[in-house]
Amino acid sequence: MLRIGIVCYPTYGGSGVVATELGKALAHVGHEVHFISSTQPFRLDIWNEKVFYHEVNVASYPLFEYPPYILALAGELVDVVKYHKLDLLHVHYAIPHATAAQLAQQVLEDEGINIPVITTLHGTDITLVGKDKNYEPLVRLAINRSQGVTAVSHSLAQDTRDNFRITRPIEVIHNFVDTERFKPRKTGHFRKAIAPNDERILVHISNFRKLKRADLVIDIFSRVNKEIPSKLLLVGDGPERQKVEQLARDLQVDAHVRFLGKQEAVEEILSVCDLFLMPSESESFGLAALEAMACGVPVVSSDIGGLPEVNIPGVTGYLSPMDDADDMTEKALSILREDEVLEGFRQRCRAQALKFRMENILPHYIRYYEQILGRPGACSGKQG
Repeated sequence: MLRIGIVCYPTYGGSGVVATELGKALAHVGHEVHFISSTQPFRLDIWNEKVFYHEVNVASYPLFEYPPYILALAGELVDVVKYHKLDLLHVHYAIPHATAAQLAQQVLEDEGINIPVITTLHGTDITLVGKDKNYEPLVRLAINRSQGVTAVSHSLAQDTRDNFRITRPIEVIHNFVDTERFKPRKTGHFRKAIAPNDERILVHISNFRKLKRADLVIDIFSRVNKEIPSKLLLVGDGPERQKVEQLARDLQVDAHVRFLGKQEAVEEILSVCDLFLMPSESESFGLAALEAMACGVPVVSSDIGGLPEVNIPGVTGYLSPMDDADDMTEKALSILREDEVLEGFRQRCRAQALKFRMENILPHYIRYYEQILGRPGACSGKQG
């Protein structure tokens, strides 16, 4: 058994979901997992005797206009590592998490405690934050001083090598999906409530940041709806939501669009849908698309980042050039026009998603832990 500390954002985004599900899976096979975060992670919704949660308490001092979270996190990591005798820290995002972990590492080294830090890169820390000239040296330092580095796609690993002077290898470990939770379901009553006249149902799930291009989702939907009667479900919330709501009114499709906000049981929503739209400007992997595919929902997405590693053209959906609403619309229509075509995509989506099930990905993480710790066989992955 290993004692593993996982540091992640607790929010709705993909990195927090992946970190949480990974920790739960590690606990399921017998390892002790300690989550360290500002609040309880979004999907940490089960009780398990091997799962622990430690909240980072940020004290408020008049001297600081903004409380120093990175210092509070480092202090909490020192305490958790010492008290619970952790074997390694697995942090998700280079800054602030890897930076805080390495600060804690230095404190612990002074006390004779050596603990390796594994940093998983999820995308924004490289493609957005890391390109800021003020943060770039810190991101590079955080990566180079980690004992292990993983990326969720080959695309992200290459972006990291291209944009930073990285001196260590990057292990690519794809994101995963719980194929028992995310699977096709019979939800005829729910579908009837949304599409009473058997309209097609399109869906988009994101945190409504600008780079997710929810505005383009509305544009594509308005074009599809002119040819095929359809409904659109928008799941999530964020800074662009008000703008998107107004665009739906301007294009006179607001009566066919439902804003559902943040939802925990997204698998139930996906199960009634016919097509997932993901026209993002940046996606290091595309976890939301993979979850849709696991539910048998084909995907029309941009051809950027890690999406081509997940969404296979003509098999699980289609890829289009970024910002090309015409191409995305035509490809969406080609999937939705005929029931037999749609059903073929549904079956192939599920088959592709099964390649990314937890049972296939978890052993990769376990082997990597063993490699970094230099303890072959210490983390067998067998049920404890």
